[in-house]
Amino acid sequence: MDTTLQNGLMVLEALAKSARPRSVEDLAMQTELNESNVQSALEAFEFAGYLAREPATGRYGLSLKLWGLGVGLLSRLDLKREAQRHLSELALRTRETVHLSVLTGADVIYIDKIDSPELLHASSEVGGKAPAHAVAIGKAILAFQPSHIIEAIGRNLAVFTPKTVNSLEALRHELSAIRLQGYAVNLGEWRGAVYGLAAPIRRADGVVEAAIGISGPSTRLTSDMIALVAEQVVEAADDISRGLGYRGGRG
Repeated sequence: MDTTLQNGLMVLEALAKSARPRSVEDLAMQTELNESNVQSALEAFEFAGYLAREPATGRYGLSLKLWGLGVGLLSRLDLKREAQRHLSELALRTRETVHLSVLTGADVIYIDKIDSPELLHASSEVGGKAPAHAVAIGKAILAFQPSHIIEAIGRNLAVFTPKTVNSLEALRHELSAIRLQGYAVNLGEWRGAVYGLAAPIRRADGVVEAAIGISGPSTRLTSDMIALVAEQVVEAADDISRGLGYRGGRG
């Protein structure tokens, strides 16, 4: 690991364990780093908004930005916990790979999954990424994002197969259709032989930052099969949303 980064993390951890703001000298003594390294780390974290300095004493303490990151992590843990039963039920009903994902930048990250028991199935890894505009589980989330996020992603669309959406206008049109029907479909847009279906999950405040979906080989998860299981996927997403405290409709 980079020494500067390692030193900075030592300083941050020391502050996190302290009940009060600390001086450069205190932190240098605790971490056994020289004061110059401690000062540099503190200034970098302060600039990034993770620390706040007391004007009167010059001591440093944690800011609410770190607290916000922790709240985000707890939110994802709640999401995984609430979704587990529904992932299992969908996997049993469809016999396809089931994913739970969240949006990060222009990608979705798989935060949980259950693999299909079939020999031929869609492969992925928890922690793995996929381009949001090219997979059903990504488009299900994108459809409910603010316009500036959609525009930013839509200006730089990578094309993976002949079916990948390749313009901002086409992306907007598809996301509008997703909002109307309540679910998204991927017909070989990222990996040509893999199809998918997904529906958005809403937090208690109605914000969509996650989705649940299934994916499988196009020879098995055909357009007709997608139409048959779409309501099951949407119901699973709605049940998870209610479990997270959402009480509104699908709009």
